[in-house]
Amino acid sequence: MHHSPVHPPERHASSRARRRGSPTDAALIAAWQGGDEQAAAELVRRHARALARFLASAGAPEADLDDLVQETFIRAFRAVGRFRGQCRFRTWLLTIGGNVLKDAGRRAKRAKVVPLGEDVRATDGDPHERAVAGEAEGRLLEGLRRLPRMQREVFLLRAQQGFEYEEIAAALGTSPGAARVHYHHAVKRLKEHLQ
Repeated sequence: MHHSPVHPPERHASSRARRRGSPTDAALIAAWQGGDEQAAAELVRRHARALARFLASAGAPEADLDDLVQETFIRAFRAVGRFRGQCRFRTWLLTIGGNVLKDAGRRAKRAKVVPLGEDVRATDGDPHERAVAGEAEGRLLEGLRRLPRMQREVFLLRAQQGFEYEEIAAALGTSPGAARVHYHHAVKRLKEHLQ
């Protein structure tokens, strides 16, 4: 009985906070263009983790991840006037990340192989299972690095980020049909690589 007066105001307060606390990406971009530094910080907070995951899967060395994420946001904020909402902000951001990574790769042709699965020696879990999992992850990353860039980016946007073909196409400047073909080629080549 004593619960009933507590719940409605609480629900009301949380929904009000949610409305106030979760502006859309478009609203944040507009606020940032209007000089609101907090809006930029919120965009970074919202998308940095997905961007780092995308870059790591696309072949970024772990030691460089933070720098690449930072550089991607710097470029995105510089070019935000060109963002016309043709796709989600995150999709657009990830495609900029792909360009940043490509430029970094050109600068550092002497690519070092990052040893994956150094944690295989950890004590928890079956060491053999951990080794197999580490090896599979390593082979998948190696397979991704061997794909043509368009296939790799379409695959990551679709399989890792869960984007629709229409959105991937808008972000990468291609057609949904072509994006679908790139995805299927990527899957086929990855399967061959993992066999």
